Amino acid sequence: MPHLFYHIVCRGNRRDPLFKEANDFRAFLYILEQLHEKIPFELASYCLMTNHFHLQLRSQQESISKVMAFINKRYANYYNTRYGLTGHVFEKRYFSKIIDDDAGMLEVSRYIHLNPVEARMVHLPEHYRWSSFHFYHQSPALPSFMNIDVLLRYFSGTMVEKKKKYVQFVKEDVVPNCVKEE
Repeated sequence: MPHLFYHIVCRGNRRDPLFKEANDFRAFLYILEQLHEKIPFELASYCLMTNHFHLQLRSQQESISKVMAFINKRYANYYNTRYGLTGHVFEKRYFSKIIDDDAGMLEVSRYIHLNPVEARMVHLPEHYRWSSFHFYHQSPALPSFMNIDVLLRYFSGTMVEKKKKYVQFVKEDVVPNCVKEE
């Protein structure tokens, strides 16, 4: 369904790392930028973990399977070339679940942005460099594939107020835990 978003999860083969160093994360994001020029798609949120990634993705012109095939093929080519490997980079095709309501859109984005917190890699989502949370928390230039308006539309106010409310929504369960630790 082209008007709906999907929660996509893709793991490294044998749960091996997909991203070994900062340049791997950068390469993946560059691939998203390059593909977006050829196949328009939108991400409402993403998080690139060490051995898997999450995308909240919609493509209104091409099937999700085609978009994911291009993303994974290009990244696998990069990864195998970079590390002198052959064979499968990804464990399976990918997991996808359609998000068919407003609450689901917000919950999936919160889940994605809190992934590094849940994995105890960081205390707060804004401390994790390889997710889209910083586009909501701060105001850096958006990559062409990001569409933050699809999540911010659930909140009222100016753009700054909407971002603040979204950040509070994501962190509402996290902040008390972090305060106790400090």
